[in-house]
Amino acid sequence: MAGKKVSILKAFRTIIWPRRNLVLIGLILIVISKAASFVAPMSLKYLMDDIIPNKDIPFLKMLIGVVILAILVQAVTSFLLTKILSVQAQYMISELRAQVQHKILSLPIRFFDNTKSGELVSRIMTDVEGVRNLIGTGLVQLVGGTITAVVALLLLLNISVSMTLFALIPLAIFAVVALKAFKIIRPIFRNRGKINAEVTGRLTETLGGIRVIKGFNAEEQEHDIFKDGVHRLYQNVKKSLTATAVMTSSSTFLLGVATTGIMGIGGYKIMTGVLTLGEFLEFTFLLGLMIAPIVQMSNIGSQLSEALAGLDRTEELMNLPEEEDPVERTLRPNHLQGHMVFENVTFAYEEEKEVLHDISFEVEPGSVVALVGSSGSGKSTIAGLAASFLKPQSGKITVDGYDLSKMVLKNYRKHLGVVLQDDFLFEGTIQENILFPRPHATESELQNAVKSAYVDEFTDRFEDGLDTLIGERGIKLSGGQRQRIAIARAILADPRILILDEATSNLDTESEGLIQQSLAALTKGRTTIVIAHRLSTIRKADQILVIENGRIAETGMHEELIALEGRYYNLFTYQARI
Repeated sequence: MAGKKVSILKAFRTIIWPRRNLVLIGLILIVISKAASFVAPMSLKYLMDDIIPNKDIPFLKMLIGVVILAILVQAVTSFLLTKILSVQAQYMISELRAQVQHKILSLPIRFFDNTKSGELVSRIMTDVEGVRNLIGTGLVQLVGGTITAVVALLLLLNISVSMTLFALIPLAIFAVVALKAFKIIRPIFRNRGKINAEVTGRLTETLGGIRVIKGFNAEEQEHDIFKDGVHRLYQNVKKSLTATAVMTSSSTFLLGVATTGIMGIGGYKIMTGVLTLGEFLEFTFLLGLMIAPIVQMSNIGSQLSEALAGLDRTEELMNLPEEEDPVERTLRPNHLQGHMVFENVTFAYEEEKEVLHDISFEVEPGSVVALVGSSGSGKSTIAGLAASFLKPQSGKITVDGYDLSKMVLKNYRKHLGVVLQDDFLFEGTIQENILFPRPHATESELQNAVKSAYVDEFTDRFEDGLDTLIGERGIKLSGGQRQRIAIARAILADPRILILDEATSNLDTESEGLIQQSLAALTKGRTTIVIAHRLSTIRKADQILVIENGRIAETGMHEELIALEGRYYNLFTYQARI
């Protein structure tokens, strides 16, 4: 997605101006620090022209004392600058990361379906780091360097106008080269963030799918993909290094020309008596003070370009429309019975490729509706719509008469429980995963959920019981054990509306028998939408919808549909034979 570039002015207004008090203190410290840096070079004139020829020891002692004091002032202001601006920059980075993560969590499910998680991690952690160059070191160098260069220029003009003008010619040429280079560098940095996110995304997937990779002997294939990604990153870095090298080498050459010229002109002026040795030394050191920050500007320019490129990408994310639209979603029902109605609902993941066509059905409060059909028929899409993860293209879904598309999602989802086919478990303990929807639930509520889902049937055999660590995504547990933890989590949430997507798909026969009992307790009195391939698990459903090619082909109870001898009858008898 192409986003608008973040201008220096906008960055100043949104990042620096709100912290103007701290920045002002920082600027004052920079001025003091840079003023102190002029003491040593300016004292050279007095040392060479007055103190040494006159052998003035008291003046020498006083001069050394003043120089030591100036150095001390520089050291103290440098420490305070780090403390104030650099620490504030790091605080800003942590705040921005939190804001970007909060924004990403507020985006609709469709965004995550089209974006790699590793790429998002890169955008949260890396793209905002450039802020330190706007408030921290970059600001100190930019402002401090500018002050130093301007003051040094005025002092140089006071010593010798002709020598100063001669030195400015190569500096002006360098400035033109640097500006051209910055225009080239910024898009390179912007593209680097994109490549880095892609490479990080693929690496995250590779590590997450290591069993599949090893199972299919695909290590070399993954290595080649990653190697190609890091090579593209290298090519990008090489381009920016080339542009930076042009600036560095041109500065070395042009400044060398300036220094050589000053040696010649200065030597001639000393020999003709126009310039004293002290003035020449003072000029040379002041010239160094003026040139150093100008050359440093190339480094600062790169830092600012990188910072603004990262902020460009952050701005893109922050401008994406959120799932929770405060203008459109205004209904806040506090209590829901769970009466759900689909009215002529049509949905498409891509334009003109409808997945659901004109779906209409009604779920009475506390009843169980089962969705059956072949893979890709649209069952999970209906469940996604009921869970408010998706929005219909046309038609309407109502809950207790409220239009779901106009309900505040937080209000709706606090009444919602979801158990998915491949339910996600977080790294940590079994207890932490069960408590996830209600971290402050009582011990009796926790134990009720554990017993109802028959989690204790296997945790009693573990040395650490509910405190057993389950590894990333629950990798140390069997499919059936993970599924029971997911069901216990839903029981603890105590929702009014329950979505079960293949809740018994990962269970062996023994586990399935236990789970069927816990599901009966879980669904009692709750509006439940069940997706099931195992038709034996939904015989007692109040209503069964047979979905084929995005349409409702048949509807009724188990016995009614068997009597019809239609699509459901064929599916059921086929499974019975297996």
